[in-house]
Amino acid sequence: MRKRSLFSLLFLALVLSVIYTQLTIFVVPPIGSLPTGMTVVFPRLSKTNFIDSPDAICARETSHVSLLCRGVTLGAVATKAKIIARLPYKETLYQISIGEWSLSSLRGR
Repeated sequence: MRKRSLFSLLFLALVLSVIYTQLTIFVVPPIGSLPTGMTVVFPRLSKTNFIDSPDAICARETSHVSLLCRGVTLGAVATKAKIIARLPYKETLYQISIGEWSLSSLRGR
C-alpha cells in the first residue's frame, strides 16, 4: 500500500510540474470591448508566465502599461495561442499576474 501511495504522489508531482511548465493561465481584465473580463488557458508562449495578463507582459517588456500595449499584447496572444479553455475572470489571478505592480500604478501610467 505504501508503494502505491508513493507512486501516486510522484505521478501527481509529475503532472503538476508539466502543467506549470507547459501552460499559461492568461487573465484579461475587464476593458471596453470585454466588460466582464476573461481567463484563458493555452500552451505557454515564449514570453508568458504560468499566470499572466496583458498588463503584466506590458509591465515586464516596457515598464509601463498603456491601452496601445495592452491591445498589441492581446492581439499577439489571440493570433499565436491555441486556447484550451475559457473561464470567467478572477481578480485574484489578475493580482497574482501583476505581482509587485499595484493596480494604481498600472492604471495611472
